[in-house]
Amino acid sequence: MNPETDPLDTLDDAVAAQAFRRLIRHLRHREDAQNVDLMGLAGFCRNCLSDWVEEAGDLNKDAARETVYGMPYAQWKAHHQGDATPEQLERMKQSVAKNAPQSAGA
Repeated sequence: MNPETDPLDTLDDAVAAQAFRRLIRHLRHREDAQNVDLMGLAGFCRNCLSDWVEEAGDLNKDAARETVYGMPYAQWKAHHQGDATPEQLERMKQSVAKNAPQSAGA
């Protein structure tokens, strides 16, 4: 879609922020959805969201991750992240390869 005609660019910032917060809360609730699986399906995960928050605002990496995870990342990882299987890692590798470089506005 042409950036000049993308309806996303006309979305009110308050609406976008509300939808983003709902997405984050959904991911916090779905602790069973592993980052490696999110990466394998969609090419992004909670860490990606944290990076985008860090890039967009005044937070450092640790603060951005705590914002997304709802707790320090090390704590979340210890309680909720399992070991990735070779199959999960391969799906993630293939999925990430599909990620095209995106402009800073994307």
